[in-house]
Amino acid sequence: MKHLLKLMDLSAKEINEILNLADQLKFEKKNGIEHHLLKGKTLGMIFEKSSTRTRVSFEVGMYDLGGSALFLSSRDLQIGRGEPVQDTARVLSRYLDGIMIRTFAQKEVEDLATYGSIPIINGLTDYCHPCQVLADLMTIREYKGGFVGNKLCYIGDGNNMTNSLIVGGIKMGMEVSVACPNGYRPDEKLMQWASENGKFTVTDDVLEAAKGADVLYTDVWASMGQESEAEERKRIFKGYQINAKVMEVANEKAMVLHCLPAHREEEITAEVFEAHANEIFDEAENRLHAQKAVLVKCLGE
Repeated sequence: MKHLLKLMDLSAKEINEILNLADQLKFEKKNGIEHHLLKGKTLGMIFEKSSTRTRVSFEVGMYDLGGSALFLSSRDLQIGRGEPVQDTARVLSRYLDGIMIRTFAQKEVEDLATYGSIPIINGLTDYCHPCQVLADLMTIREYKGGFVGNKLCYIGDGNNMTNSLIVGGIKMGMEVSVACPNGYRPDEKLMQWASENGKFTVTDDVLEAAKGADVLYTDVWASMGQESEAEERKRIFKGYQINAKVMEVANEKAMVLHCLPAHREEEITAEVFEAHANEIFDEAENRLHAQKAVLVKCLGE
């Protein structure tokens, strides 16, 4: 595996291999077994968007794997002052063994891979969030034992999370339903692909989407960079919430996931969040293990 640019680039077999390795690395970490599979390797971490989970999990992950990580803020790099991404890619390829980037435009990630000569890992763009969804899939498999026969329902903004969840869910054989307001739906091409490759529905009716769901998922109504739209989005997304009514129409043993940070009483009630906190924080922890597996696949093979 050369890069992780988006989940669409991976086959179901490749995703399963990542998840199996993540399970192994998680077991070893929990049992104090060292796995310095990237000894002497260095990862550059470019952040044009701030982060809690992405930065800490990648930095700790490289340490666990015997390597090192460099935090590279766009404020400190020439890329933040107008240096072309193709030049940055070629320079950093001479210094580093891999790059993780968290940025706005998907094209920037793709350009790094095109012009650089080292593995590129997408830590988040406005288009997709593959690392988060690998952790989500890992968590679903831990709780449900597998994917086929399970229904994944996403409620909220049709954003980068939704795009990647659709791809991950369909590729792994899950039924996927999405509830979004009109005008805030996921990427049209991805929805078309999902309809042609699995069981997929999109609606503006939350209860219809959640009916019979085994996994319920949501995200904040206003993502990073959309702060100026926050008040308008509160009005538009009112009702697009995981709450007691939604839990009643889902399967009795439905799990709840949230990529965090969570705004209680907006996209999810505090009651539901706390009732499913174990699942949500297992999901957050699994960012570490899933990303370590990605690092090994990209930098170690």
